Amino acid sequence: MTDTPRARPARRGRPGYDLESLLTVAVKLFNDRGYDGTSMEDLSRKLGITKSAIYHHVPSKQELLRLAVNRALDGLFAEVGKLENVEGRAIDRLEHLVRGSVLVLVDRLPFVTLLLRVRGNTKVERDALARRREFDHIVTDLVGKAIADGDLRTDVDPATAARLLFGMVNSLIEWYRPRGGLRGPELADMVATVAFDGLRVRDQQ
Repeated sequence: MTDTPRARPARRGRPGYDLESLLTVAVKLFNDRGYDGTSMEDLSRKLGITKSAIYHHVPSKQELLRLAVNRALDGLFAEVGKLENVEGRAIDRLEHLVRGSVLVLVDRLPFVTLLLRVRGNTKVERDALARRREFDHIVTDLVGKAIADGDLRTDVDPATAARLLFGMVNSLIEWYRPRGGLRGPELADMVATVAFDGLRVRDQQ
């Protein structure tokens, strides 16, 4: 009797890749070569396993991309979910979200880097961009409420301020390296200091 695919043990490849380690290598290749410039053959060679062993874990390259960008997005929306427990005013929730987003970026740097590079060429990318826009709307709404509360300057448009805030956060992918000495909380403190000391309404003398 010949073995069927169901009867054969799962191929783990060399040196034994599971989905998590497969995803880690895929994200590195996507960031280095671009998603469109990376083939399943490239991934197979990098891992030292067959393409069929990769397909044991995922049905397609797009699924790897979906898992990767959602790792970043899920982290960001987890920080949004914490806002209802943040005491204080809108500016306190906004600062909490900025700090939390920096920590997500530090903790999931390759995944956030990939998220920020998607351009909408596939359905997976378009879905990711739609979730990014949803996140941007949440930030813009918080900025608008903080302005209405009198805690942020009124001469800056909320949507523009939101883009500037997270433009600074997102720019960290270009230079931050985990082994560079700065830890996540320290980096979050620096970003918050630069951002909110520049935006807060000054006490009138």
